Amino acid sequence: MEPTVSDLSDPLINHTEGQLFLHEAFKIIVEEVLCKGTDVKEKVCEWKEPEELALLLDLELREKGEPKEKLLQRVRDVAKYSIKTSHPRFFNQQFAGVDYHSLAGRFLSEALNTNLFTYEVAPVFVLMEAEVLRGLRELVGWTEGDGLFCPGGSTSNMYALNLARYRLYPEVKSQGLWSLPRLTIFTSPESHYSVKKGAAFMGFGMDNVIFVKVDDGGHMIPEDLDEKIELSKSQGAVPLFVSCTSGTTVQGAFDPLDRIADVCDKHKLWLHVDAAWGGSVLFSKKHRHLMKGVNRANSVAWNPHKMLVAGLQCSALLLKDTTNLLKKCHSANASYLFQQDKFYDVNLDIGDKSVQCSRKVDCLKLWLMWKAVGSTGLEQRVDKAFFHTRYLVDQMKKRDGFQLLREPEFVNVCFWFIPPSLRGKGKNADYQNRLAKVAPVIKERMMKQGTMMVGYQPLGDRVNFFRITILSPLISQKDLDFFLDEIERLGNDV
Repeated sequence: MEPTVSDLSDPLINHTEGQLFLHEAFKIIVEEVLCKGTDVKEKVCEWKEPEELALLLDLELREKGEPKEKLLQRVRDVAKYSIKTSHPRFFNQQFAGVDYHSLAGRFLSEALNTNLFTYEVAPVFVLMEAEVLRGLRELVGWTEGDGLFCPGGSTSNMYALNLARYRLYPEVKSQGLWSLPRLTIFTSPESHYSVKKGAAFMGFGMDNVIFVKVDDGGHMIPEDLDEKIELSKSQGAVPLFVSCTSGTTVQGAFDPLDRIADVCDKHKLWLHVDAAWGGSVLFSKKHRHLMKGVNRANSVAWNPHKMLVAGLQCSALLLKDTTNLLKKCHSANASYLFQQDKFYDVNLDIGDKSVQCSRKVDCLKLWLMWKAVGSTGLEQRVDKAFFHTRYLVDQMKKRDGFQLLREPEFVNVCFWFIPPSLRGKGKNADYQNRLAKVAPVIKERMMKQGTMMVGYQPLGDRVNFFRITILSPLISQKDLDFFLDEIERLGNDV
């Protein structure tokens, strides 16, 4: 039936009904996600095979809408069958736990639903983002600079690549790649894969990403970096960019920034520090030495949604630059947004710094959390994560079957579990093949039983091993004891 003219003249949204639905949905979210989802007596996941899960969720979209009670059941089902990443026994990724002040900020920014591109539509958040970025830059050691929040650390790394190229060859913005020489990028084989993806996405080419040797702990070797830069020059390429890492994804290694900065200064290369994972050590007086020399970088990527538990997503690109490079590189001067005759300071319209037009507000969650606990509270989170890491490693050494790759430098603990069937058989010809199958079996069992989650991977010539990352402020030593007990329970008969 076609709507009448009177129907069309009225609002399509009923505020009373909508807010009642929201209120009831919010109660379900609190109960299922924030109460049950953080309770160690509840499962981390309710595993279902894809076909069964699709049927349970009834994902098909239809012509007619559904009544409120059915929709509320949809909310409950989504919560029930989603992974409980705030659970104290979720060790699977480099995000975990929950901070309620940050979560309030996330709810508020979603409700306000604004776009962080001009002061006229986001006055609070233009000023807030500037202050949060200033605070982060101060921790890096810069009194001036620039930056913006990006949709993830991968994007921050790609921004840095683009800025480095524009600084050296500003004509690329208008003329494109055709007139540029072959540009080379240097990083370690243990750096984040976004360096390679960025090279492909931005036209450098993956073949022009040159991997610098690392030591046994996964740290870039500056002497090899110097040699590879010289070799690249001799082959007619133009070395452009060094991406080093503070907190590698797997081993948690911190590259020696001061020594790498010496090499970059010598060859006049852009130094970028991917500190998406490890940057939060800068809050800790005890552990910030791991990033000694970061102040010498041109750019830093830092994800507070990881160790600081600011919530996905919260990723900052920080720049030492004071020449407005971000805007020069990315601006398109859209006259319908960035009019130059506005009644306020048009420098507050920050949207042209970004390659995005629509950009979510990601500063509020960090700002509100930082306001709530202060720098001291964030420092305590970092120090507690290191403390718990030390505890877990000490407990591992007291048990049979746990073999560390090496002593952890950060809060990544990498280890093999050697089941009784393989102990004492390390010299057997099939030992490595059999060991490689242990972690996948244990992972499948824990997922299907829902007791906890932890990741595994191979690395170089090292077969599958577990990597637990310890960052959630909800973790207790009992959870770490449970982790070891559960690995043994799930793996003793493999």
